[in-house]
Amino acid sequence: MGSPELPSMSRRGFCLCCVGGAFAATTGWLTPRQAYAEARGIVSLIKDSAATSPITTYKLRNNISVLEGSGGNIAVLTGPDGKLLVDAGIGVSRPQLSKALAELGGEPVAHLINTHWHFDHADGNEWLHAAGAKIIAHENTRKHLSVVQRVEDWDYNFLASPASALPAEVFDKERQLKLNGASIALKYYGPAHTDSDVSVMFGEANVLHAGDTFWNGIYPFIDYSTGGSIDGMIAASDANLAVAKSDTIIIPGHGKPVSNKAELQGFRDMLVAIRDNVGNLKKQGRTRDEAVAAKPTAAFDAKFGQFLVDPGYFTRLVYEGV
Repeated sequence: MGSPELPSMSRRGFCLCCVGGAFAATTGWLTPRQAYAEARGIVSLIKDSAATSPITTYKLRNNISVLEGSGGNIAVLTGPDGKLLVDAGIGVSRPQLSKALAELGGEPVAHLINTHWHFDHADGNEWLHAAGAKIIAHENTRKHLSVVQRVEDWDYNFLASPASALPAEVFDKERQLKLNGASIALKYYGPAHTDSDVSVMFGEANVLHAGDTFWNGIYPFIDYSTGGSIDGMIAASDANLAVAKSDTIIIPGHGKPVSNKAELQGFRDMLVAIRDNVGNLKKQGRTRDEAVAAKPTAAFDAKFGQFLVDPGYFTRLVYEGV
């Protein structure tokens, strides 16, 4: 499916979202208009900022922590079997991530799960594999990492990853792990944010990493270039809600890194309402620009529209998929 044509401001705005607060901390926050002003070179910009962005550690429970500041939020499980990471961040963050990992304990890195193929979640695969990690992911993650992969909305062609950065173990639907005394369930969502997204549930700790199927408090990006869809995002939210309890800690791919079922429910309800609003406008024959002008996201903009995936851009993404 083709991707929506974006105004010049939107591409850069999304990509700055990938580094979020860390970018602000290191460079000084840009206004949305400044941030969107130039639409090319965005991946290089993100990597440049990640090279100096600090890593913030949040300790959760049962030896699970989450690291914020290198692309997507990274979960870490420590213990005698070695460290397990959920997502790898951006490769140039290696010094800061190495320091943060060392502060969590002396165990070596032994396993890495990629929640999906995007570079802000898998670019660190190569150095983490060199450090000892066995990489596990959905089969579509390895497929996308193995070839030149274009993302239209980022105006960028990603080169194939080196062999050492590719997942050594892939699965189709589900995979169960037992590490550091923890029961870990990996489950494929089906096409959602991309066609490679998986959830990671730490059973005893009751901690769920939802990857980029959940953006906490901000409008999400949907990658139509590699199979994403608005309906898939909603289905993924329903799947997450089905396994979450009132006291489940939920780690989103982006946004505030420690979340819960109530915030996830609000995210899901927002997706459904905006999909329905935009779908109705499209059924009425409104063009994409007319749909944007109708402000179908207005009821949610104060909460979700204050970051760099702005209401107009998100409306265009939803319009593409309804």
